[in-house]
Amino acid sequence: MPHSRRILTYAIAATAATAGAVLPPGAAAAAPRTATSDFNGDGYADLAVGVPEGTVAGQAKAGYVNVVWGGPKGVGAHGSIRVTQATAEVPGTPEAGDRFGTSVALTDLNGDGIAELLAGVPGEDVTDRGADAGMVIAVGGSKNGPGPASTVLTGPSPSAAYGTSVAAADLTDGGNKAIVIGGTDKVVARVIQGEDSIVTTVVAAPMGGRAPVLATGDFDSDGTADLAVAYWTAGVPHTQSHVRLWKWDVDRSAMVNFWNTDNAGVTALAAGDFDGDGHDDLALGECREIADENIDDPCGPERLAKGGGIHLHYGSPASGSFGTRAQTLNQDTAGVPGAAEDGDRFGAALAVADVDRDGRDDLIAGTPGEAIGNAAGAGAAWLLRGGARGLLDAGGAATAVAWNQDTPGVPGVAEAGDTFGAAVATGDYNADGAPDVTVGSPGENASLGAAWLLPKGSAGGSAAFSPRTLDLPYLSTAQKYGKPLNSR
Repeated sequence: MPHSRRILTYAIAATAATAGAVLPPGAAAAAPRTATSDFNGDGYADLAVGVPEGTVAGQAKAGYVNVVWGGPKGVGAHGSIRVTQATAEVPGTPEAGDRFGTSVALTDLNGDGIAELLAGVPGEDVTDRGADAGMVIAVGGSKNGPGPASTVLTGPSPSAAYGTSVAAADLTDGGNKAIVIGGTDKVVARVIQGEDSIVTTVVAAPMGGRAPVLATGDFDSDGTADLAVAYWTAGVPHTQSHVRLWKWDVDRSAMVNFWNTDNAGVTALAAGDFDGDGHDDLALGECREIADENIDDPCGPERLAKGGGIHLHYGSPASGSFGTRAQTLNQDTAGVPGAAEDGDRFGAALAVADVDRDGRDDLIAGTPGEAIGNAAGAGAAWLLRGGARGLLDAGGAATAVAWNQDTPGVPGVAEAGDTFGAAVATGDYNADGAPDVTVGSPGENASLGAAWLLPKGSAGGSAAFSPRTLDLPYLSTAQKYGKPLNSR
């Protein structure tokens, strides 16, 4: 490990309990504003594409993040930048297996109107911590490209793999964002408190070697963001699966658990107000029961888990209880195009936006295993519209549209293994007031990968972009561009 990296990581580790703010050097705190993914301060939402399989400086799977600029024509038409550990001021150097960009988030950490980039590097080897200790890096946004960067946190031990997942939200109602980091069998949060910050463990439990799934929303309707965490394992050391909600406890200076649903294994989580009642709801994507015994149908009726089911827990007024009302749907639900088939993975990726601007959030669901004709695993994505009762009406029917590469107006051809829908994201990329949708297809073009822009959540005017069209350096090796995605 280079000497400069050792100094950086040691400084963070030595002050983990009372470290200073995690903003990049030179970033000043400001009054909180609406969260933004505008990384270059031009007024347009941008898109972060993590490419952990990417080769950098000859190092296989060193990884990079591609920030694709928004603009009048949306993302993909206005260029992009490539951020790596070879980028000036970004801690570390590209090394084989670092997997920089395994998790990504574009979020305005300090309320100055320009987003910072959070990038997980779970394969990072850290001096005095060991191989694959992992880390998360914050890169400052700037009108002139990437600004100063710093290490948010490094893993404490070999194979801790910090950075397998990442999220950020103002969990303490203090005006600054807390950064939540997933690693091997662990979730931790770095929480800002005035001029200082603390690192607290949210949950430590066997997670089956999977990245913990993270989402944020105000689930208890108290006006402050909460954290949703999902994880599961089967057989070793025992079968367990949980979706849990956590909130900040001021007196304890720690996250506390206030709601659970057990025996549900999920691949994705998303928060949104799908029924427009002013209270956040939680969507569980590709929800399936994982338990030693069939005891409580945590994902709703078992028949709706075929091919992957989406289970929703609805928010309630502050005087009520979160999750009392629930809905479940899959491709066999009335109004959802297609048919549920084993291996579809309906809901394996989720994103939220009020696409039709009716005051109720809509849910975008990626289904990377969907067969299109005879093309197995070509993949598809669904737009599930919110309504007065949520994603299902009083008769139990949904209002939905589906897209794939054979949809009229969508560029390309559905081919086996494209995995269109492996990642989905939303953002107003052309600043016209209407959210747009992006869909990742990491299996496209022999796993070089690509992403699609669906303006206003419509196939009309859609466009594809990839490392080739963006003039990124690429080799004959698979880059799997298009997973993960992050914007908003």
